[in-house]
Amino acid sequence: MTARHLISLDDLTDDDLRWITARGASYSAGLVPPTGPLDGQVVGVYFRRTSTRTRTAFSSGALRLGAKIIAFGPDDLQLNTGETTEDTGQVFSRMLDVLVARTSGDPAELRGWAGQDRMSVVNAMSADEHPTQALTDLTTLLRQFGRIDGLRVLYVGEGNNTAAALALALSRFPGTVLELRTPPGYGLTPEVRERAARSAARSGAEITELHHMDGRRGGFDAVYTSRWQTTGTSKPDPGWRAVFAPFTVTPELWRDSPDAVFMHDLPAHRGEEVAAEVLDGPRSIAFDQAANKMYSAMAVLEWCRSGTAGTAARNRTGEAVAQ
Repeated sequence: MTARHLISLDDLTDDDLRWITARGASYSAGLVPPTGPLDGQVVGVYFRRTSTRTRTAFSSGALRLGAKIIAFGPDDLQLNTGETTEDTGQVFSRMLDVLVARTSGDPAELRGWAGQDRMSVVNAMSADEHPTQALTDLTTLLRQFGRIDGLRVLYVGEGNNTAAALALALSRFPGTVLELRTPPGYGLTPEVRERAARSAARSGAEITELHHMDGRRGGFDAVYTSRWQTTGTSKPDPGWRAVFAPFTVTPELWRDSPDAVFMHDLPAHRGEEVAAEVLDGPRSIAFDQAANKMYSAMAVLEWCRSGTAGTAARNRTGEAVAQ
């Protein structure tokens, strides 16, 4: 079997995207027992940046699917002494079946590891995109609403790699609306906006980005935010907090969207990007969202090693896995 890689959401066809989402939701709902699709396989977990949810999700998910785990710390590999990513990938591919890596850096490094056809490479977060977070978000939305097509999502906060992945993912679903409210100077990159716009034009989704909090529309199904200080990054402007202050998620945002759920990729800083009464309130599904990261990771690992996208994606099913 030729290994399949997930370094960007662009590596997934629409069928792949829907299959992984539906599979993760089915795992989450307990509708699909983990019957050992990774029995006898070895998954390497390499994180150069801190991680609570993603590292635990892939480690626990791989074990539940029957794989063994080898964990590497940031100082464990000869990459630190000048060995190339391509050589590292060639060596790993002869010993591992999957490498899950968080670099918070240039995705070209991940592509270097993926320059072979034996071992799958999964991007657990690079500087530009957090694809597995977006898959977790889709899984959570499908569990919550029974569908993704036509949902309306408001994202408030920095246009970071989480926001980028969310835009690239939701733009693939017909009728879906994503409105991003990002601080001036801290929005999506032009490259991500162009990619999302192309997908939206093809699917019939709507992606808009504004750099103020005035004149908001209502009727959103979900309100989403991310912490202001993304892992592995810093702000060049010492006064950045004043720029971000109007973009705090407060209960006022529910005035025109009373039924919206609240989502957060975590970790959260109460009193900064979100008020405590929102994160800990009755509309918050942020911790269920975190739990779904493991189920989504299981679906990603299965997709990487299964060789097929499955009929669930092609038939656009998913209603059966809703809560």
